[in-house]
Amino acid sequence: MAPNLKVDRSPPVTAQTALIQRERRLCNGVNPWLAPIAVLLAQDGPLASFFSALTVLGPEHLPHNGPVLLAPTHRARWDALLLSSFAGQRVSGRHCRFMVTLTEMQGLQGWFLTRLGCFPVDQGRPGTAPLRYAVDLLAQGQQVVMFPEGHIRRTDEPIRLHQGLARLAVLARSQGLDVPVVPVGLGYSTSPPCWRGQGAICFGTALRVRGEGRTAVRDLNERLSLAMQSAEEAARAAVGRPIGTI
Repeated sequence: MAPNLKVDRSPPVTAQTALIQRERRLCNGVNPWLAPIAVLLAQDGPLASFFSALTVLGPEHLPHNGPVLLAPTHRARWDALLLSSFAGQRVSGRHCRFMVTLTEMQGLQGWFLTRLGCFPVDQGRPGTAPLRYAVDLLAQGQQVVMFPEGHIRRTDEPIRLHQGLARLAVLARSQGLDVPVVPVGLGYSTSPPCWRGQGAICFGTALRVRGEGRTAVRDLNERLSLAMQSAEEAARAAVGRPIGTI
C-alpha cells in the first residue's frame, strides 16, 4: 500500500516573493502616490528656496542601469534631499532606497520614511535582515544608499567609515552581484548650511569588490574612505570652502 504522502501545493518562493516578505517586515516599500508628492514638497520647494546655487559634479559616474550602492559623506540633514534630487527617480529612473537608523524611523518622520522606501538598521545591534533586504533590492536592479560614516559629521578630520556598506557589497558579490559602489561627496558653503548658501554634490568613480571575505571588506573600506574624501574635497572646492577652512 502506497504511503499517504502530503503534497505541498504552496507556490515556490521566488526572489520577488522573498523581497516582498522581507519588505513587509522592515518597511512599506515606495508608495506610488506619496513618492511624487514628497518630491514636490520636500525637494523642489525647500531646495530651490533655501539654496542660492546647487552644483553637480561627475554625474557621468552615476549608473542609470543595474544595481548600485551609493556611499555619501554625511554633513547635514539636507544630504538626503540632494541625493534624492540628483540621483533619484527623475535622474536615474530609480528611487534612492536609504538604509537609516532606527531613531530616524520614529514618529511622523518615520511614518513618511517607511513609505518612501527607507528601511531601518539598529546600529547598536545590527542584524542580518536589513543587509539581506538590501541585497534583494540590489538583485532587483535598485539603488541603495548608506551613509557609511554612520552619523552627521561637521568637522574636517579624516573620514572614518563603519564596515556595514563594505560588508553589504561583499555579501552581494558572494551571491553573484557585481555591484558598483559610487563614492559621493557633499559640500556646503557654511556648516551647518545657511539660508541662500550654496551646496554641491560630487559623484566619484565607482569602486568594485576585490577578493572575498574580511580581506575584501577591509580593502573596499580603505579605498572607499579615500574616494569619499576626494569627492568631498571637490564638492567643498565648488562652493568656495576648501577642506580645512571654517
